Amino acid sequence: MYIPEFNRVRDNAVALGFMKANPFAILVSTADTGPFATHVPILVREAEEQIVLRGHVAKANPHWQWMKPEQECLAIFHGAHAYISPSLYESRESVPTWNYAAVHVYGKARLVFEPEPLLDILHDSIEMFDASYQKQWSSLREEYRARMLSHIVGFEIVAERLEGKFKLSQNRTKTEQSRVRDALSSSADTAISGVGKLMAGLRSNRPK
Repeated sequence: MYIPEFNRVRDNAVALGFMKANPFAILVSTADTGPFATHVPILVREAEEQIVLRGHVAKANPHWQWMKPEQECLAIFHGAHAYISPSLYESRESVPTWNYAAVHVYGKARLVFEPEPLLDILHDSIEMFDASYQKQWSSLREEYRARMLSHIVGFEIVAERLEGKFKLSQNRTKTEQSRVRDALSSSADTAISGVGKLMAGLRSNRPK
């Protein structure tokens, strides 16, 4: 994606934290007819200095058939976003824009069909998103759990390239940044106020 240098995320730890905080990603692969996308929760972890993405799709979803080991795929992690009014700027000769944050991860997928590693992905997903469901899942009939597993295909992607972009008014004056941050933070819409929080975090992480 296009990233002006003042919007580029250079610290992988910051990108990793953002991905974990926004795990519902868009997975994109190249099908016979062009790009094919699936909206899916993705687990993110560091392993031996590598970033590894794991998840699963329904077997009925043809996406997994295009996740070939020799073909690169893309996972897009996206978070809060907000319209920025030019009324918040000092100069009248200003135009509207949009603030947002996104991380793109590129890599080749390894598909997971075997029950044991597929269960590992499933258990880690339950632990991440609904730990209280683990007891209920374990109490279900083995035949039912086996049938559910047969309806999904797991995947693992080792990141080969990562691009992070935080477009948070870094190119504006400090006064304008404060105006934008305060206006967004006061919104009742969490998608908007979330951008204000990102801007506040960006300011607090700057070297003193």
